[in-house]
Amino acid sequence: MESSSSSAVLAGLQPNYLICPFRNASSLFLPPLAASQKRHFLSPPSLKLQSQISLFSSNVDQLSATFRSQAVLSDTFSNEVAELAEIDWDNLGFGFQPTDFMYVMKCTRGGNYSKGELQRFGNIELSPSAGVLNYGQGLFEGLKAYKKEGGNILLFRPEENAQRMRMGAERMCMPSPSVEQFVEAVKATVLANKRWIPPPGKGSLYIRPLLMGSGAVLGLAPAPEYTFLIYVSPVGNYFKEGIAPINLIVEHELHRATPGGTGGVKTIGNYAAVLKAQSAAKAKGYSDVLYLDCVHKRYLEEVSSCNIFVVKDKVISTPAIKGTILPGITRKSIIDVARSQGFQVEERSVTVDELLDADEVFCTGTAVVVSPVGSITYLGKRVSYGEGGFGAVSQQLYSVLTSLQMGLVEDTMNWTLELN
Repeated sequence: MESSSSSAVLAGLQPNYLICPFRNASSLFLPPLAASQKRHFLSPPSLKLQSQISLFSSNVDQLSATFRSQAVLSDTFSNEVAELAEIDWDNLGFGFQPTDFMYVMKCTRGGNYSKGELQRFGNIELSPSAGVLNYGQGLFEGLKAYKKEGGNILLFRPEENAQRMRMGAERMCMPSPSVEQFVEAVKATVLANKRWIPPPGKGSLYIRPLLMGSGAVLGLAPAPEYTFLIYVSPVGNYFKEGIAPINLIVEHELHRATPGGTGGVKTIGNYAAVLKAQSAAKAKGYSDVLYLDCVHKRYLEEVSSCNIFVVKDKVISTPAIKGTILPGITRKSIIDVARSQGFQVEERSVTVDELLDADEVFCTGTAVVVSPVGSITYLGKRVSYGEGGFGAVSQQLYSVLTSLQMGLVEDTMNWTLELN
């Protein structure tokens, strides 16, 4: 465990130049005078010139006000984090909610990341020729912060997200922040947005680190510049069912990943690939889609944004990580928790027939944590599990993991990082 104070955050707090009223110095000056205006420069100014002078004066006043507001930004930050945001915490879903600050850090190709800074949350500017827009050179991560009784904040295994981003960045030919830079950036962003963390038991603060090729490139090649950015949003349950069982359909024609591809890293393109099948499934009333391998079309891979587990005779099985499945951090944690609870866990190829014959099925992921599966539909055949709630195994694992994440029990796994 580690404890730190929000005072350390203020040193890195910077205004967001991306949303500043003036993008460059030229906007502060008058347009060039036309030739006719130059000839009469000493005569009384025309109405048009008077208007220009008035506009210039107004711009200077606005700029002064902007600088004054920047000078008190730290005071604003201090006031904001002392209060809880005005949100209906009892009806918080999994949707985007703009918060106060984001964190930005840049790097040139082959270089090292510069010192990052907190900026006011706002839109960013990208060249139309940015590598992320043209060639999909981008990664993201997802992790959560929880508020404990008493006000302290818990992060869950942020160094694992940092390591996974570094692994993905290597696959995508991108420079990545160090583990220390990643974790410090997460801590700074969370503390700067402290008032947006839901009260204990009401949800969590979802943290979204992004790594993207922001430099302009025309030919197919790695971008010349990269941006690491973190923003956050308060969230509730991922599925509209909450922690009630979800209903999945097995997709046997479209595939999420291929051997040798990028299915095993958290690149942005992996998620665009599932939208067609997912949209069709939701239109039919299913919660999400479970994908099969693209070679044999009989082995389980993963749900659109979750890993899958099946339980049979108290033995827990999950598809092995072989390059086409994302190595989920919640997946890894559930495996460790299950083994610590005395369960046998197998990481191996799992067939769709085993899925249909299982006693319990559940999904894991940062967003969903642990979600019980109520039914699976495959080639028109629907199989249901349990009595409409958590199975005994998934309930036990869910309780142990969430108690650790929320600081309700002693962290004997040394997984949480505490902030105050």
